[in-house]
Amino acid sequence: MGREHLVNLHYLRDENVSVVAVADPHLPSQQQALKLAQSFNCPIQVIEAAKHRADVLVLVGLEYRYMPPVAKLIDLVKGGVLGQVKMVSIREHRFPFLVKVNNWNRFNCNSGGTLVEKCCHFFDLMTLFAASNPVRVMASGAIDVNHKDEFYDGKVPDIIDNAYVVVEFENGTRGLLDLCMFAEGSKNEQEISVVGQIGNGEAFVPESIVRWGTRAEGRDGVKTLKAEDDRIKYDGLHHGSSYLEHLHFLSWNNHSVPKQISPTFSARGILEDINMLCMVCKE
Repeated sequence: MGREHLVNLHYLRDENVSVVAVADPHLPSQQQALKLAQSFNCPIQVIEAAKHRADVLVLVGLEYRYMPPVAKLIDLVKGGVLGQVKMVSIREHRFPFLVKVNNWNRFNCNSGGTLVEKCCHFFDLMTLFAASNPVRVMASGAIDVNHKDEFYDGKVPDIIDNAYVVVEFENGTRGLLDLCMFAEGSKNEQEISVVGQIGNGEAFVPESIVRWGTRAEGRDGVKTLKAEDDRIKYDGLHHGSSYLEHLHFLSWNNHSVPKQISPTFSARGILEDINMLCMVCKE
């Protein structure tokens, strides 16, 4: 193992290295991440160093940004069509967690809990739409239906199956997450609503429908779009977004996509998302 690390460090010195991928979900790494989260000195140093490297791209695997209907809603918000965002509502009503290897996702100690393991995507979207930092979180959740009769090594799962979370941001924007993990009867699994001073927009998954309108035009002026991306050949479980994410990363690495239009992450943005997750966990 030590020799492998030395070889990796040797390769990192090579100027021809274009990508460093970190994919290490085992428990010791989680423990190290928790230690880092308790001390922001190291992340702040990384942020300061990143300011001097405009050529470096940081990409985190939060693929919901790349789902065609969500990407269209992001474009509407960033384009100012809705005006200054005031409210963000995200509703996920879906089926229970699937069975995973060694049932690792049944326990908070392995996954960080439902609101972290499942909903990090939604808190990321809230921060993106709000264009501000979270300052306050209120949450209420419970274990009401799922996994209550399951046993693994003599233990009953402790992950919640429903919750409401309210997030308040520095600029006055508020976000709401409505999560239910025993709602297979819903037509859409995710419904996202963003309301601004001028108008509001909605995205529906898996229908892949986007609707938006302005206060001035009222209900009769609402536009409806079927959001599709011809590059997606196979939807998969994330409706092609994982493929688009990696395709975009490859394009950027080949210098064919300007970084300023890339829906990726700054080092500071990642720290803000982690900060929100810590606040949610505390609640």
